[in-house]
Amino acid sequence: MTEAIRDLAEDCTMVSGDLLLSADRAATPNTELLQHLITLRSLADEAIAAVVIRQRAQGKPLADLAPIAELTADRLRKKYDPLSVEKALETRRRPKPATAAHDTATATGALILYRPSQRLACALTRMKNGSGRRQRELAERMAVDESYVSRMLSGQRAPSWLHVKGICDACGIEPDLMKPLWEAAANVQPSNSDDPVRYLQTYLRALHYAFGSPAPENITQHSISPDDLHHALNGPGVPDWPVIHRLALALQSLPNIARPLWRRARSAAEEDTTTPS
Repeated sequence: MTEAIRDLAEDCTMVSGDLLLSADRAATPNTELLQHLITLRSLADEAIAAVVIRQRAQGKPLADLAPIAELTADRLRKKYDPLSVEKALETRRRPKPATAAHDTATATGALILYRPSQRLACALTRMKNGSGRRQRELAERMAVDESYVSRMLSGQRAPSWLHVKGICDACGIEPDLMKPLWEAAANVQPSNSDDPVRYLQTYLRALHYAFGSPAPENITQHSISPDDLHHALNGPGVPDWPVIHRLALALQSLPNIARPLWRRARSAAEEDTTTPS
């Protein structure tokens, strides 16, 4: 049940991020905002049910939850039947990031910029511009058409890792920096399973690079302090989730992409502190 609660918390974070991005756009229709809110309400209801069942499974009194839920212990017991709740949680469909609705030509709001493919495209474009290379040069080095490079740099074409590495090599950027961004855009499993902490830091540094490598004092939109930024990008250890969540939004990324990376890194960091030397 703890795992189910964690999954529901992740879904709430993702939908909340979509809601925040939608709320940032003045042209967002109210129907879209309401849909996010209805989804959040449904997730909250499911999470409350899971917490009640967890309380019962741990042998703790429902009376402890009753004042918070504003229901009697008897009502909680009747409303949240363990078998029904567990079956509902096993068969529930997890929400997906609200990106499909923004793929049309009329939906050019901020949400598109937050997609992993766009973060990668921004990083590749910054590489090209910073190196002084022209699209034609990159196309010749990779033996592809110039229009193909143009579509990769604009995010209209999903590049292969071979092409991303080719652009990195041509522009003098370490390919390892771009690997987490490409893996997020390609929706593949993280390649570095041996050092999740470093992988998370590299992913965040790549987002920072794609956003133009702003100075700490310029990342103020989501209350990111210089210490928070340094801690997230360089360690030591792994910051709490609220810091990573705020930083992901500040760097124009969807927090739900960073969430599983943070969980892996946090678990690895906790294991390191408990393993006898």
